[in-house]
Amino acid sequence: MKQSGIERKITQLVQPVIEDKGFALVCVTMQGQELQIMAENPETRKLGVDDCAMLSREIGAILEVEDPIKGRYRLEVSSPGIDRPLIKIEDFVDFAGYEAKIEVNPAIEGQKRFRGYLTGVEDNEIVLDTDTGKAYLPYESVEKAKLVLTDELIRKTAGKK
Repeated sequence: MKQSGIERKITQLVQPVIEDKGFALVCVTMQGQELQIMAENPETRKLGVDDCAMLSREIGAILEVEDPIKGRYRLEVSSPGIDRPLIKIEDFVDFAGYEAKIEVNPAIEGQKRFRGYLTGVEDNEIVLDTDTGKAYLPYESVEKAKLVLTDELIRKTAGKK
């Protein structure tokens, strides 16, 4: 996924802190005055409230010292949630079988938005089973991707701890 310059800088600052605590960085997004950092336990793909609070304190201290953001901002550290964003190419493999929404740029045959079931990755292309057949989406063209919140997704993820 494409990141702005400030998102790349913040990623470089916070990723080592998150990994030192045994977690994995999912994504960093800056929208307006809100900085959102998603992280997860690599084994469970979840992040508890206490872990969010601890990471928020650690990340807040680093950001205060390094001061990469000019002006006021609000820091939010969270789990990616059930209907998580799909960022790394491995996410599209790990969540094969789940329904996803994907936006690409440039458009593929005039279409920018796709919805269907992930079937994996072939030759750096995300394979999505849609109502109109298989779609092959170049990973480097993906602007935004996330799982669709369905009853099936809730049932399948409820058992993971």
